Amino acid sequence: MNRFLPSKPWLPNALLLPISLALSLIVAACSPSKISVASAGDNAVATQEATITIATMPADPDPALWVLKDDDTTIYLFGTVHILKPGLSWFDEAVKDAFDESEELVTEMLDPDPAEMVKVVNDLAIDKTGISLRDKLTPEDRADYEAAMAELKVPVASFDPMDPWFASVTMSLIPLVQAGYDANKGVEDDLTASAKVKGMKLVGLETPREQLGFFDNLPEDVQIRFLNFTVDSLGEVADGMENMVAQWALGNTDALAELMNAGLDEKILYETLLVRRNANWAKWVEKRMEQPGTVFLAVGAGHLAGEGSLQAQLEKKGFVINRIEY
Repeated sequence: MNRFLPSKPWLPNALLLPISLALSLIVAACSPSKISVASAGDNAVATQEATITIATMPADPDPALWVLKDDDTTIYLFGTVHILKPGLSWFDEAVKDAFDESEELVTEMLDPDPAEMVKVVNDLAIDKTGISLRDKLTPEDRADYEAAMAELKVPVASFDPMDPWFASVTMSLIPLVQAGYDANKGVEDDLTASAKVKGMKLVGLETPREQLGFFDNLPEDVQIRFLNFTVDSLGEVADGMENMVAQWALGNTDALAELMNAGLDEKILYETLLVRRNANWAKWVEKRMEQPGTVFLAVGAGHLAGEGSLQAQLEKKGFVINRIEY
């Protein structure tokens, strides 16, 4: 039974990947069905109304690409997917041309130092109250959680020291790994490797502490509902991700925007993880446009789709954004 469905798709790589993988993974969990959910205060009764067809992966992926420019500055905007199956060929044609033209690669977060990341995880993702994760759940939720862990073949006590949000994001990756997705084969991995070979300047919009802090600052009751959602939707994640990646490869931003807006309008999540971050990035772009050069800015595809998108934030500032057709 689905008790709570966050309004926008979230669930990030438990260790290192950018926060937009969170957006990708909740899209994956929500996308196989249209969900109608009462507010959490109304006991959040959910119904699944109709399944949707998974899009066919194109033989020649052409993800969406945009550009804004003035006399001496060009910034390309490219939506990424943070976890992919090996073998998908997307880094060619207009995307490769724009990348090759650029001197600077901007991503959500630079590859973190492992020692730093361990400290950040210990500070922000591990419980400090002395109460185990399972002891924070109701008897019904605990039973469902333990059954899900058993189904995943993970020792049931493994996540007990974790904060609820961290347990949910860790749990959510397991079905994708089992389905053949590789967390080390995301779009940013290829872009960053190519940028290093090319000698490009590398810039991160956020730090690991900032990214994990977005989740750590969520109220615990929201984190627990988030975990319950993850438990209830594990069986839908792989098919949902397949659909999302196909829509990305097709360059279908309308479909991505629809997926991003599926489900309950949980404002604290939507505003914190998507809209406010896009607004901050728009300020960064505005300032960067004051300096000459060519920049390839690559962030999660969910940030470049829908009403709260980065493009929408930039258009409010008077910038003209053009999609590159190819």
